[in-house]
Amino acid sequence: MRIMGLDYGDRNIGVAVSDAFGWTAQGTGVVQKKRNGGEFDEIAQLVKDHEVSEIVVGLPKNMNGSVGPRGEICMAFAEDLQQKLNLPVHLWDERLTTVAAERTLLEADVSRKKRKLVVDKLAATFILQNYLDSKAKR
Repeated sequence: MRIMGLDYGDRNIGVAVSDAFGWTAQGTGVVQKKRNGGEFDEIAQLVKDHEVSEIVVGLPKNMNGSVGPRGEICMAFAEDLQQKLNLPVHLWDERLTTVAAERTLLEADVSRKKRKLVVDKLAATFILQNYLDSKAKR
């Protein structure tokens, strides 16, 4: 079974999925948030399509390690996700993953317009890969 990584943002949710062995993360897309909560249905469909057994949600922490308002929103999202999908949902420190994703895209000379389309997916990939790497070290 695979693990899904999510980068929960204001407008979009970046999505990444591991390979079957749980070694590598691949960005699979972006789910747009909807006013009616329809993003949960879309995520549920992705879980089914990719045979996901657990989910990792990025938790934005302040640089001092504390959880601020944005982190509390992500924690509430993770809790809702766990209840709706009945799957284990883990929170993972995502400090600077979006910055790293932006930097990677800038170094690859990706245009501003294209960066906007893929930065959330790439941030989700970084979150998931960091989680997978931490599990491999145990």
